[in-house]
Amino acid sequence: MTDSRDPHTRTDAPDAPGTTSRPLRILIGADTFSPDVNGSARFAEHLASGLASRGHDVHVVAPSAKLPTGAHIEVYDGQKITVHRLYSWRWYPHDWLTFALPWRIKQNSAKIIDEVKPDVVHFQSHIIVGRGVSTEAKKRGIRIVGTNHVMPENLLAFTVIIPKFLQNWAIGLAWAAARRSFSRADAVTAPTRRAADFFEKATGIDNVYAISCGINVDNYVPDFTPRTENRILFVGRVAGEKQIDVLLKAVQLLPADLDTKIEIVGGGDQLRNLQNMANQLGLGDRATFTGYVTEEELRRAYTRATIFAMPSIAELQSIATMEAMASGLPVVAADAMALPHLVHDGKNGFLFEPGNAQQLADRLEHILRLPQEELDVLKRESLDIVAAHDIQRTLNTFEHLYRGEPVTAPVVVQPPTAEKSEDTPAEKRA
Repeated sequence: MTDSRDPHTRTDAPDAPGTTSRPLRILIGADTFSPDVNGSARFAEHLASGLASRGHDVHVVAPSAKLPTGAHIEVYDGQKITVHRLYSWRWYPHDWLTFALPWRIKQNSAKIIDEVKPDVVHFQSHIIVGRGVSTEAKKRGIRIVGTNHVMPENLLAFTVIIPKFLQNWAIGLAWAAARRSFSRADAVTAPTRRAADFFEKATGIDNVYAISCGINVDNYVPDFTPRTENRILFVGRVAGEKQIDVLLKAVQLLPADLDTKIEIVGGGDQLRNLQNMANQLGLGDRATFTGYVTEEELRRAYTRATIFAMPSIAELQSIATMEAMASGLPVVAADAMALPHLVHDGKNGFLFEPGNAQQLADRLEHILRLPQEELDVLKRESLDIVAAHDIQRTLNTFEHLYRGEPVTAPVVVQPPTAEKSEDTPAEKRA
């Protein structure tokens, strides 16, 4: 690590969009990218398109997935990006995961870097592509920025190869690999302070910046008209660490007079199991599993919901939660990892003990029974908190990092230090 900096520094306002410095040629290395649907892929996509909109020449190295290999122009958010698709294999225990071939990654990375001649390489994980582009960029003296979106503990959910008694050993090896790749970087970032602290402890790398992934808040439409139904929404991968089963159990515990509906947006390896579970719990047609949807369908889902629920225990930030907040939704989320940075207990929603379906149900019931004017207070607070995560702040900061300029991380509203609400009215009645 060559930068001297204080990652805890905050600034009161973002820089003005754009820059008077010359445009950069930026190479983003991503082990997952569109058409994959997950937080890391979405961040890389929005980062690439946002940088391109500012006049930078943006290239992305990513697995081919179902797309042709080689360099192609792809359009994201109306911006043209050059994407270098690597020949890749499908990981069949998982519903969409593909990976570039590890024994070819150095050769492929060297070829692409020599053709593109980037000013900076920004890799999004250490898995395969990140390892390759960071290794070859280091050899050539190119500035490197690394962002970690990965918890090895979660990756084990994608494999049935490693038995339980060897998982801690495998996790240790994965974090050691992360240290090797990220140690090559001139600057390392994570989406939140808690994610940065977790990464520092696991790898021994310090001075990690906490920089929000950011979203374009103007893309989402809050609706303050009185609700005609009680609709709970979850958006994300339908995977084990998301603990959607806890949410389904909580909805089943809600009083019948609320006539609550739940909508699960997203796909994943647990989709069929959770559909069966919803039927077994008697939720019937009150539970909707949409699978993957278009961006427009997703925005409509946010707008029509009453509450957003995020029971996951492994969020390094949660872009879906930020999108829900930009849509003016109160949020009930697990008190785990980075979610308390977004959900300020009693302000824009409530936190609950991870895995505690009854407490989640109590929090949901409390919000569903609020008078409209009190519900609107939570909704406005979500809008106020998420404003600090506008992607223009994120782009400003990464531009400075790419140039090796002194930076202060974008201002991010921190969770209140006051004690959490221990009892909601529903809990007191219980």
